[in-house]
Amino acid sequence: LPPSFLQEFSSYGSLGQNQFSQYYHLPPNYTSSTPPSADEHGSGTGAGAVGYSAVKSEEAASAGPPTGAHPLRLTRCGSPAAAHPLRLTRCGSPAGRGRSLIVHLCCFQRVFLWDLDETIIIFHSLLTGTYAQKFGKDPATMLNLGLQMEELIFELADTHLFFNDLEECDQVHIEDVASDDNGQDLSNYNFMADGFNGSGGAGGAAGAAAGVQGGVEWMRKLAFRYRRLKEIYSSYKGNVGGLLNPIKRELLLRLQSEIENVTDSWLTTALKSLLLIQSRGKCMNVLVTTTQLVPALAKVLLYGLGDVFPIENIYSATKIGKESCFERIVSRFGKKVTYVVIGDGRDEEFAAKQHNMPFWRISTHGDLVSLHQALELDFL
Repeated sequence: LPPSFLQEFSSYGSLGQNQFSQYYHLPPNYTSSTPPSADEHGSGTGAGAVGYSAVKSEEAASAGPPTGAHPLRLTRCGSPAAAHPLRLTRCGSPAGRGRSLIVHLCCFQRVFLWDLDETIIIFHSLLTGTYAQKFGKDPATMLNLGLQMEELIFELADTHLFFNDLEECDQVHIEDVASDDNGQDLSNYNFMADGFNGSGGAGGAAGAAAGVQGGVEWMRKLAFRYRRLKEIYSSYKGNVGGLLNPIKRELLLRLQSEIENVTDSWLTTALKSLLLIQSRGKCMNVLVTTTQLVPALAKVLLYGLGDVFPIENIYSATKIGKESCFERIVSRFGKKVTYVVIGDGRDEEFAAKQHNMPFWRISTHGDLVSLHQALELDFL
């Protein structure tokens, strides 16, 4: 950051620059763009809460790059002991096929790149038992909350977001296969009867009708699903209850309340920073998660974050890793923009370092509070 900016910030007595140094790491050769002026920023209310940390599997990695060519993905498992395992996967669709060109959005001055689990929401650590173990909570209660939320995530993904079709042909971004879409009216299109098989395993007449995996017909039907997925997300981003039956809707409301209670309003505190950034005229929130794209969209909707993250601002690093995702985002917004990475894992920290982006670590509830204070003071 420019020296003048740091000097200006250090004039605040109770929240000096040194207080934030433990959270905010600037690369040695990092050069920030000129920060927005105070009158361009929104204001928010401060938050005070009991601090605690949340750990997920990436934190066990070394300070170097994450091992393996592909990041971790969300997958189903019937055993409570491994209720939310993470496994490596490869996408079956041709690499780079159908990637749409996105014009630089040069009007933005700052883009905040957020991790999801254990940064904005508490989910993964409920399933693994990490939360219960570290903070002295009842393991059975925490696991039960996580399993119920996981069930809702997969039910929404399978029932409305085509996850059964798209699980094996995951994409990084919602527009990655848009160029294969011929624009056909889908109002009366029957997705159940078009013969599409995401795993490419269909045979006989059905397989011939669907087309060979990676072929023109197959890619077109794949693109139809992602277009419809985008429409559903955009229509229900502020009202996910409209996709659930009354019983599931009531269950979701109960789970949201109980998870917020046991996590000392973690999500509510994170939302203060997200909404403050959103209120600024020239700042953008972007989500980069190691969860596959479709379950990630289900998570965002069920945790009430749809209005904060438009679908075009959500990226899945399952296939290509966060470093490559960051590269794609820089190519979208341009190199004149200031990027700030916010997360709890080694993968996003390493990716930030590789791209000379400042990194704000989230390990405790207090880190979220300090982040909001730093945003209020225009330090970020």
